[in-house]
Amino acid sequence: MPKEKKTADKPRRKRKKKGAPEPRGLEAAKVAAGTVPAPVATLAQHVAADGGAVLATYRDPLGGHWQLLAALPVDRVEPTPYQRDLSPAHVARLAGAIDKLGRFLDPVIAVRTLEGKYWTPNGYHRLGALRELGARSLVAIVVPEQEVAHRILVLNTEKSHNLRERSLEVARLAQALAGLDDRPEKEFETEFEDAALITLGLCYQEDGRFSGGVYHPVLKRCDRFLASRLPKAIEERRVRAKQLLELNAAVNEAVAALKARGLESPYLKAFVVARVNPLRWKRGAKAEFEDTFEKMLAGVKKFDATRIRPDQVVRAGGPPEETA
Repeated sequence: MPKEKKTADKPRRKRKKKGAPEPRGLEAAKVAAGTVPAPVATLAQHVAADGGAVLATYRDPLGGHWQLLAALPVDRVEPTPYQRDLSPAHVARLAGAIDKLGRFLDPVIAVRTLEGKYWTPNGYHRLGALRELGARSLVAIVVPEQEVAHRILVLNTEKSHNLRERSLEVARLAQALAGLDDRPEKEFETEFEDAALITLGLCYQEDGRFSGGVYHPVLKRCDRFLASRLPKAIEERRVRAKQLLELNAAVNEAVAALKARGLESPYLKAFVVARVNPLRWKRGAKAEFEDTFEKMLAGVKKFDATRIRPDQVVRAGGPPEETA
């Protein structure tokens, strides 16, 4: 028998322990100290004129930005016009919890508009719960900078988003900002988070039953932020959404053909999309949107349901038609 080669055990590299972060931000005693800037003082006057009351003027402990803690009339507070739809079930749960406790302990973030309304990018469900309970006022952290309201996905942690909600939110935000700011789309990466969400959101606006979860992995590899100015980029994304909806219609036909042959699975759509995905075996490869989806549409039009075996669908698995 041939002698086994001895392999020396490679010494494991010790991971360096992550050191404690350097102290940053303001000390507690300095949060409310300092001269209040004129714009913040003016904002405090507006709050009082709007029927609210400023409870404190202070600086955010981490970044040092000035802001107000204020009581606002509930009828002055509105959600930003481009965020997700209200969930009645979530509102009912929140209202029940707040009512049982008898306290509202979670201030919303609000930004004053020129019309004297207060947009909240992260408190739509809490606002709905208070309205259901008949509350006259709520407590809010009022931020002077209006652009903070545009960063919804960063701030909105009240209820976890599924892909549909996130996509609709981002698409609505992009459409709203297109009328206010014509910078290139790629400069809005912080606000939009993921370029594919804009395209998916426009699809959901056209078809509320659209199954974006099966296309998102492909889109993330070929749908990047555009260099064109935001209004122009929105038009380009509408063209992309139309292409994606055309592909989805063809995929639905292929799924119907599989079902007609007796195949039943929650993964049928994901299975068809995977079969026609030209990037399927190209790990980490990037591609162009138009080329990728033209190939996918051509592939699904050639899809032959009679050649598919049940065990192939079972082995494929994959995400259901919608992912959280």
